[in-house]
Amino acid sequence: MNETTRLPLLRERFFRRERRSAQAARRFTAEALAGWGLAETARADDVLLCVSELVTNAVIHGVPPGRQLRVFLRHDVSALVVEVHDSGGGVPHVVYDGDEGGRGLLLVAALSDKWGVRERELGKAVWCEFGLP
Repeated sequence: MNETTRLPLLRERFFRRERRSAQAARRFTAEALAGWGLAETARADDVLLCVSELVTNAVIHGVPPGRQLRVFLRHDVSALVVEVHDSGGGVPHVVYDGDEGGRGLLLVAALSDKWGVRERELGKAVWCEFGLP
């Protein structure tokens, strides 16, 4: 029997601790989606918005001065996973009420199929997953 095993497609990039990194990460993700043939899917805009929100949260709350964050994308047969790694402390949580800001993870929770936080040796990875047809 001659079966082909399809390995997941991976992309990653580091970004500085600055506000314009959210836009740069969104552009990086859009390029990856286009390369994988996913740019025109129904979930593409949701993925891009979640990347923006996760990177913005990392820049504001998770990346210590002088450090960077990493955006990691994984596409396999059934799902697209977005991870944003930072070296800061704290555990992100959904804010259901409050001022104008602070609702980024609420959007991520609403738009993605799953999301969570994973501890790393230094910092954390906040991730979200999108099922693909």
